[in-house]
Order: sequence, then structure tokens, then C-alpha cells
Amino acid sequence: MSPCLTSTFLFADNMLSHLKDWDMRCFIKINVDWTGTFGDFLMPLMRDQRVWYPLYALLLTYVIVKFKWKAVPFILFGVVTVALSDIISSHFLKDFIGRIRPCHEEQLVGIMKLRVGYCPNSGSFTSSHAVNHFSLATFFYLALRPYFKRWALLFFLWAGLIAYAQVYVGVHYPGDVLGGAVLGMLIGILTAYFFRRYFNFQKNPFKKEARI
Repeated sequence: MSPCLTSTFLFADNMLSHLKDWDMRCFIKINVDWTGTFGDFLMPLMRDQRVWYPLYALLLTYVIVKFKWKAVPFILFGVVTVALSDIISSHFLKDFIGRIRPCHEEQLVGIMKLRVGYCPNSGSFTSSHAVNHFSLATFFYLALRPYFKRWALLFFLWAGLIAYAQVYVGVHYPGDVLGGAVLGMLIGILTAYFFRRYFNFQKNPFKKEARI
């Protein structure tokens, strides 16, 4: 192996080590230091999908009333968005990367706090909660922005709360949810693009209108 290639590998390994150290430190801050009674009550609820059923029902009702039959492809693309996100994260990346969750990490025994009933045995990277919800948030934002205006940004606040809760309760590292958020947003952009291309739901959110 050439000296140049060796140096590159050493540099990459050093950077990866620093990133893991940063991830561990941030996890301890969120899971141990930045906690309290209110957070211990709220954060496990944030990641429970049943808590959000009323929001889903409200959004579904709005879309059906507002767009009539056009709500059908919107709903189908929403389902495709979640399915694609879950397949990539849960059935590929987790097994391929094989990162151990913080709640199974020996270095964190006696330090971290698990605030849910169990620690999943699946891989830690990426967080499927983060991927799924950020993909939906991005899809909803791009599809509904002309109607919700600035309020559409609340979709990202919703996804962000759920992602943060994953770290708070101790089942993911910050890097898991950040990576999941980026992947989810890319998936949401992709599905929103095809939704807009084949179903004229609204004006193209990817193209700026010409000002007269």
C-alpha cells in the first residue's frame, strides 16, 4: 500500500474516532445531563405513535375535504414514503452497519438511563423513527406548503421532537437520528418530486414563480 493511501486511511480512521467520541459525549449530555421530571414524562410519549393518531386523523380529514379525489394519490404517496424509509433503514442499513445501540453498550453501563420498557436488539444506525418521520415531514412540507404557508415548518418540529426523544430515552445516539433525518429528507424530496410530476396537486414546489 502506498504511503499516500495509508495516510488517507489513517486520517479517515482518526476522523471516525473523533466522530464516535463526539456522538458518545452528546448522547450523555442529552440522556443524562439535560434531563428532568417533565422530560422523563414527555419524551417517551413523543416516540409513541399512538399519541399522534389524532394529528394523523386531523391531517387526513383536511386533505380529503380540501382536495377530494386528489387526496387518494397523496395518501398513497405518503404510504410509499414511509414504506421506502422503513425498508432502507430497518431492513438494510441497520443490518449492514450493525452499530450497537447505546442501551446495549458496555461502556455506558451504569451511566446511561433507559427510559422505555426495553432496548431493541436491532442495529442503532440509522434511527428508523427519524428516517420515517423526517421523510413524511419533508413530503408533507413540499406537498402542503402553498396551503399551510409558514405553518408547514411545524412538520419538521414534529419530526425533530420524535428524533430527539429517541436519544433522550436511550435507544439511539445523536448521530443515528441526524443520519436518519438526512436520509429521511432525501426520501421525502424524492417522493414529493414524483408526486408533483404525475399528480397536479399544486404548483411545483421545486420551481420558483416568475415575478411580474
